[in-house]
Amino acid sequence: YLYLSVGGTLSNAGIGGQTFRHGPQISNVHELDVITGKGEMMTCSPNLNPQLFYGVLGGLGQFGIITRARIALDHAPTRVKWFRILYSDFSSFTRDQERLISMASDLGVDFLEGQLMMSNGIVDTSFFPLSDQTRVASLVNDHRIIYVLEVAKYYDSTTLPIIDQVIDILTRTLGFTSGLMFGQDVPYFDFLNRVRNEEDKLRSLGLWEVPHPWLNIFVPRSRILDFHDGVIKGLLLNQTSTSGVTLFYPTNRNKWNNRMSAMIPDDDVFYVIGFLQSASGSHNWQELENLNDKIIQFCDTSGIMIKEYLMHYTRKEDWVKHFRSKWDEFLRRKIMFDPKKLLSPGQD
Repeated sequence: YLYLSVGGTLSNAGIGGQTFRHGPQISNVHELDVITGKGEMMTCSPNLNPQLFYGVLGGLGQFGIITRARIALDHAPTRVKWFRILYSDFSSFTRDQERLISMASDLGVDFLEGQLMMSNGIVDTSFFPLSDQTRVASLVNDHRIIYVLEVAKYYDSTTLPIIDQVIDILTRTLGFTSGLMFGQDVPYFDFLNRVRNEEDKLRSLGLWEVPHPWLNIFVPRSRILDFHDGVIKGLLLNQTSTSGVTLFYPTNRNKWNNRMSAMIPDDDVFYVIGFLQSASGSHNWQELENLNDKIIQFCDTSGIMIKEYLMHYTRKEDWVKHFRSKWDEFLRRKIMFDPKKLLSPGQD
């Protein structure tokens, strides 16, 4: 989504379909200007005021406000081969996702995400050719849940002669059912701006300015099957109806810097799960919040060591649990840069 502030995303992490290859946005920062909780304007980098630099990256705004960021840039391609590949088998879906993110080289995909299409939700088939939309909707109805692998490969005039060959190499060994791979060839900016198009569609229907009780979590790969069976099948599919999008895709831990404040699971591969629900019509926001609570409770009672992303804890014990081994370092940085706790009002 292109319409967020850079400082805001850097205060959280900044994740998406390229994180498996380049890391989160916070892993691509050279230098920052920050106004600390003391009211001091400080420039910081890995070599200059590193405690502040690593603290504010993923630091949830607890040490200062980012006012300038010097970030890594790269050559922008001109076009994108964009695919959605459908699976009815969860193991094949995750196996192919994990294989593709292990190929973080020039020959691998440039973008990878995934999402779930469920029979008790709104089945959006607008990406697919008109002639296939009824078939896709029937698949969702028959299987109750279809897993969508979303990948993209960027190209320009220099790679145009080989792009189709590269796509064939990347997809020929995937485990999806023949005939369930659908693609588009779009300008690079249109691909980057795809979420804004969905926003415009929802605004036109009056479904944007409504509560969005979202839940975003990181789930360790070693427990993803337990999570799938307990949450996706045990909770989501048993709802009368669902609203919004459920994102489901893996990423690589080695692309994150442990010196930063952001917290992730310990597994080498972990999954980004986003329950992006909207409270509209029959979906009361409190019901959706209760569902989020049930998801968290299931993970707690099952011993699944998730990490919340964009969390909103209000109790100290929840923050201690979240930061775990980094808690003492978090406190030291808080004393250094915001001793009066101006950036965390109402919390001790």
